[in-house]
Amino acid sequence: MTATAPMRRRSGAGLRKARRTDETASPAVEADRGMWRIRSLTPARQVLRARSSTTQAGFTAEKIPRGLFRAHPILISDGPAHDRQRREVARFFAPAVIADRYGEHIAASAQAIVDEAAATGRCRLDEAALHFTVDVTSQVVGLTESDTDDMAARLTAFFRQPPVDLAAEDWGRTRRQWAQAAVNGIVPLISFFTHDVFPAIRAHRRRHRSDVISHLLDSGHSTGDILVECLTYGTAGMVTTREFIAMACWHLLDNEELQREYRAAEQPRRLSILEEIIRLEPVVGHLYRRATSPIDISDGRGDTIIPAGDLIDICVRETNIDTDRFGTDAEALCPNRNESAPAAGLSFSDGAHSCPGQSLALYETDALLHRLLSCGPRLLTKPTVGWDDLIEGYRIRNLDLGFHVSARPARTPGSSGPARRSHP
Repeated sequence: MTATAPMRRRSGAGLRKARRTDETASPAVEADRGMWRIRSLTPARQVLRARSSTTQAGFTAEKIPRGLFRAHPILISDGPAHDRQRREVARFFAPAVIADRYGEHIAASAQAIVDEAAATGRCRLDEAALHFTVDVTSQVVGLTESDTDDMAARLTAFFRQPPVDLAAEDWGRTRRQWAQAAVNGIVPLISFFTHDVFPAIRAHRRRHRSDVISHLLDSGHSTGDILVECLTYGTAGMVTTREFIAMACWHLLDNEELQREYRAAEQPRRLSILEEIIRLEPVVGHLYRRATSPIDISDGRGDTIIPAGDLIDICVRETNIDTDRFGTDAEALCPNRNESAPAAGLSFSDGAHSCPGQSLALYETDALLHRLLSCGPRLLTKPTVGWDDLIEGYRIRNLDLGFHVSARPARTPGSSGPARRSHP
């Protein structure tokens, strides 16, 4: 299988920006003392689609007591109950629903950020993207009774956690680090519940709305259940999309030819370009599953059986540059690929735990970046790349953009209105 030749690019443009020195692209399947690392797309999808043979092992799922919730959170549940939850919430994230129900608000929020940047002459995009994504996610979930800037600070605080290594004994943490993790998680969680979730639940009980919180109340979820679901959707919508917005902008600014194509294209083509960027730069770099029964996998060179009880690490950054599926230039940014493999690779996972917010993430990223790039920004400083052990993903910081103060972005339908809404 071959890929179309990548477009010409300047030196350094179109290549990966988030790289870890401790990761390797081979071997495709590796076992070490009950830990399997999968770096090839085909066996990785086989594991992720083995519904009855694995359970969620990432995002601290195995440390959460099964009987703690009336309805187990969607991110860390498995089986028929999880599948039912997925079907029920899918309607809130369908592309048509996003465009029809939230498109105007997303456009207004994006335009307000761009207007401010054009007026002041600069923008720290990673900070602007944080507030933008929290604002958008709060509308879809129903967290609309508090100030989104304050909510963003509370959600960010939740991720100040000690390092974690799922392959190490006791996850590589000391007792002191576990105690610190509890404090760092519980304090912002209580604050999030008090200021954001409880006021939203109270408002939804008074007036039903077409959002996730109303659905959870209708389904009989307890207050604790709703808190964890809001944290799941809030952090997923905030953390991953925030980082991708910054990364995608960095790539587009660094590749002039691709930027011109992106700015001139219609939305479907722009979304395909964004899919190629997130294939190359997946925000979440590792997905973990626990085998509950033997799993047969094949990478095209041989068959392997993963025994029950073993931990499986899907190395997303490596599966997404599998040359057997994406071509010999898999590590290059080439949005003209014509492959049978998924356009975004495994950046939004696959199988039962594929990300329901994929369409929303791409839609809002495009809404902000297309408007922002129309102002002709320039990169003032080279961003810094850090790593978050909790989500196994990169952090892009200090992405400062400069604008000619006279620049005025073209207005689009539905682009007027406040960027964020605060509810006293």
